[in-house]
Amino acid sequence: MKVLIVEDQLRLGQFLEQGLKECSHTVRWVRSCADARDALADSPYDVILLDLGLPDGDGIDLLRQWRSAGFNEPVLILSARDTVADRIKGLDVGADDYLPKPFSFEELLARVRSLVRRQSVVKQVVLEHREIRVDLISHTVQLNGAPIDLTSREYALLEIFMQNPGRILTRTLISEKIWASHYDVDTNLLDVYMSRLRAKLETVPGKPLFKTVRGVGYQLL
Repeated sequence: MKVLIVEDQLRLGQFLEQGLKECSHTVRWVRSCADARDALADSPYDVILLDLGLPDGDGIDLLRQWRSAGFNEPVLILSARDTVADRIKGLDVGADDYLPKPFSFEELLARVRSLVRRQSVVKQVVLEHREIRVDLISHTVQLNGAPIDLTSREYALLEIFMQNPGRILTRTLISEKIWASHYDVDTNLLDVYMSRLRAKLETVPGKPLFKTVRGVGYQLL
């Protein structure tokens, strides 16, 4: 499991980092909002442990920014703010769970396991990136909450990108998965379908969803 700890208290951060590593988890510990933003932009995480009182901002605002940007990693808030109102605010902004300080490390581990289990189920049936939501069960697509009508080939193409956001996918890889053949790699058929996807999904000028990597393939931004 890959865990991001956002905690400015030295002793608590060290304690969490060491404890999670002893449980064979991969851990990155940061101590500010700025470093947390960079960490999440660099790599996805299975779960994020988020303190609220950070030196360069409030964890609530940081979480709100993440959710607005489309990051859907499970977030467990760890905070000394333990009133009912504080918990409700954290959950309403987008936290998946809220654990007041001080807490039992065993309880924290149990809550982390629970979050990861729930998230794994969601990932199997729903793919979300930026404003796009793909339901793998019903084979439906939504953009900003509105349904988008795609052909079966367009849907299959979008699903590949949604499973690999940020990764540059080669023309060969895409064509093999869509057409199960090398034949179409050298034709403009892939470009035609990419043009159709862009027409249906890139509705905001200046905010492209897909990037053409010349001579290589495409990337979902």
